[in-house]
Amino acid sequence: MTLEIITHPDLAPLTHGFFTRCGGASSGIFAGLNCGPGSSDQTEIVAINRARVAETMQIAPEALVTIRQTHSADVVTVSQPADVTAVQADAMVTAVPGIALGVLTADCQPVLFADHRAGVVGAAHAGWKGAAAGILEATVDAMTAMGAERGRITAIIGPTISQAAYEVGPEFFEEFLDTDPENARFFINGHADRYHFDLPAFGLHHLRQAGIGHAEWTRHCTYADPSRFYSYRRSVHSKEADYGRLISVIRM
Repeated sequence: MTLEIITHPDLAPLTHGFFTRCGGASSGIFAGLNCGPGSSDQTEIVAINRARVAETMQIAPEALVTIRQTHSADVVTVSQPADVTAVQADAMVTAVPGIALGVLTADCQPVLFADHRAGVVGAAHAGWKGAAAGILEATVDAMTAMGAERGRITAIIGPTISQAAYEVGPEFFEEFLDTDPENARFFINGHADRYHFDLPAFGLHHLRQAGIGHAEWTRHCTYADPSRFYSYRRSVHSKEADYGRLISVIRM
């Protein structure tokens, strides 16, 4: 099956893509393009999937760079296509042609960044913890340190869990309000004492607060479309033992 790639015109003509689960070699609960080495999927199958992504991005497999994501605000500057899989961080930036930056998600926000004129790109993994900690702002700062101009940066949020599917408890809501009462705008009432959190709106808010030129969400919900996307939350609700990881990639 052919790989399915979601692209965005505001990142063109840069080679990039938010890959769906379609077209991979994995089977069972991982069926499709599982690119997560941290999953319990077969290592050699994950390697095949990642090689297919690299081929689509027109690079060698070793030029597809991913990191060990920890829901932090840490950013890595990549200057050569070395294996940094063991490096703990949640975003990368580069200005080197031929290096493809990849982030893995299964409900969290994959965010691809570009300043076309400066030739600087970035990729971030931003769940609620990372977004609240400042991973998106830190990615923008790292790009400007490489010569990007804040007002020229475009950031696109790819497939992530939507507000309709993101039910949380009162303690989650209260934690956000303790940080900033204006965070109430990212919640709506749910059943009984539950709320629904708008993760992509929270991400867009942080991106716009960082002063970048343009930010947008592709409006794809990972939870709502099991045929195209992996979802951690859906796997929990289905009582599955594990879940696949989607990959989102950008390169100069």
